[in-house]
Order: sequence, then structure tokens, then C-alpha cells
Amino acid sequence: MLYLILAILTAYLLGSIPTGYIFGRLLKGVDIRKHGSGNVGATNVFRVVGKVPGVIVLLLDALKGFVAVKLAALVFYREGVGISIEWFCIIAALCAVSGHNWTIFLRFKGGKGVATSTGALAALMPQVIGVCFVIWAIIFSLTRIVSIASIIASLALPISAWIFNKPIELKTISLLLCLVSLYKHISNMKRLIKGDEKRLF
Repeated sequence: MLYLILAILTAYLLGSIPTGYIFGRLLKGVDIRKHGSGNVGATNVFRVVGKVPGVIVLLLDALKGFVAVKLAALVFYREGVGISIEWFCIIAALCAVSGHNWTIFLRFKGGKGVATSTGALAALMPQVIGVCFVIWAIIFSLTRIVSIASIIASLALPISAWIFNKPIELKTISLLLCLVSLYKHISNMKRLIKGDEKRLF
């Protein structure tokens, strides 16, 4: 139980690192939450701070999820913890995404969790996340709208997990992360319906 608690805390705190906020402060001296969309994710950093910082934040946010899962599997997991290593890693992944979405360092207001989810899932099932990334890239290239690409890729996630016949544990986390992503994109969906959602370029 101790190792599970340590994995949960480590994953949540790792996910909670507000990379977008940090880059806004360091490079522009601004609170990214008060500019653009007000989101601390990579897309808003891309618009407000710059293209290169936006890409770096995207990669770092994905890395948070990837590292959280790898640490759970390689450092914290022990035989006899009472759950399988699959569920152990899934719990760590969910905690990392929760940390990003509701970070303790910004009064529990964070990003949308797409990048961190991608990183976590890349560690859990790379084939599935590869398919979702291709779908995201195609939709984004056609629309230049990050949110609609992310929403469609999120919907494709549990479907891809089912097509690849992944274990029930991975199908479950795919569905959960899809629902979390859709919830975090509600404001984007409203703007898309109104035709007010901005293109990245």
C-alpha cells in the first residue's frame, strides 16, 4: 500500500508541474491564464508566448504522463501490492492527468490533459496512441483547429483500444481519458458550434 501511495503522489505532483505557466512567466513575464484562451496548455502558450515554447511545453506535458507511468512500473511497483501492474500503472496515469488538469500549484485549475494523456498512453499502449496521433494530425491539417482535432482523437481512443483488442484495463482507461478530455473541451465545443473557435494559424 505504501508503494501505491508513493506512486499516486509522485504521478500527481509530476503531472501538476504547470509547464505552460512557468514558460509564460520566464519568457514573457506574463500569467498565461490572463491571456489568449486563459488555458495553461501548449496551444495557448503557442499563441501567447511563441511557437518554439509552445512545442516545448507540448513535449514536456506529454513527458509528464510518460514518466509517471514508467516510474510506477519500474520504481514503485512491488509484488504483493494487491493489484496487477497494469492497474498500478493506470492509476499512476490517471493521477498524472489529474495533476495536469487540476494542478495544486495553480489552485486546482490546469490544462485539458490531452498532451499528458498522450504521454501516459504512449507508455501503456503505443500502437493505439500512434493511431490517435495520426487521426489528430489529419484533422488538424484539414482544419488548423487544435480543439476539434483533439476532440476527434479523444473519441478515437477507446475505439482504437477496442480494435486492437487491448485488455479490459486499457479499454477502461481509454474510455475514462476520453470522457475527461471531452469534459475539459466543453467550452471549445460551444465555440465550435457558434463558429467562434480560432484556428492556430
